Amino acid sequence: MDKLKDFLRISDAAEYLGVSPNTLRNWTNAGKIDSERHPVNGYRLFRQRELDALLKKVQPTLRGHRKASRPR
Repeated sequence: MDKLKDFLRISDAAEYLGVSPNTLRNWTNAGKIDSERHPVNGYRLFRQRELDALLKKVQPTLRGHRKASRPR
């Protein structure tokens, strides 16, 4: 496992992505994003670089959606 400072807890990761913790749990269970378990308490942890990669993947889609949804 990488250094713990390279990971975010589920609540912090969800806030970072702009989704709820339950959504992030569902994505993990569906295999859309990987998580690790804390070696002591078993909490889900998410790598910062994977969250950044996910954001880069969806940002072009979000930008296009925002443009399309703007009132004229």
